[in-house]
Amino acid sequence: MRRSAFLFAFLLAPALAFAEITGPQAPLPTTSITIDTDHGPATFKVELATTPATQEAGLMFRKVMAPNAGMLFDFRTPVMISFWMKNTILPLDMIFIRNDGTISSIAPDTTPYSTDSIPATEPVRAVLEINAGRSAALGIFPGEKVHGAIFTGR
Repeated sequence: MRRSAFLFAFLLAPALAFAEITGPQAPLPTTSITIDTDHGPATFKVELATTPATQEAGLMFRKVMAPNAGMLFDFRTPVMISFWMKNTILPLDMIFIRNDGTISSIAPDTTPYSTDSIPATEPVRAVLEINAGRSAALGIFPGEKVHGAIFTGR
């Protein structure tokens, strides 16, 4: 009996880890972040994607997002990262953020459902996804400072 349970766990666990995501994930814990811009501070209420599973699902299958909402992917340490838009209905701006809270680069108006790679240009601590066009509309550019709990003291 133990051997059967072991084989089940050994053989099935890896398959479950790569299961196809078929719908939007439940809302995640939220926090507020603020970005300094030439037009003044821009504040967003963001969901926190901090685990591999929540980061993999991201904003897939979401049909709407409030204008000042988003999702913050926190990798806890600077990493070279690349995103895609598989199963993502909403066009997004992807804001790549350095460990010190400054914006490294922005991938504006990404293409829904695309599997093309959208890479960071350098190691980043986090990526903020917001509605497409919000970066330009609010005057958010590389070099701006992002303020939030994960960037405190930096």
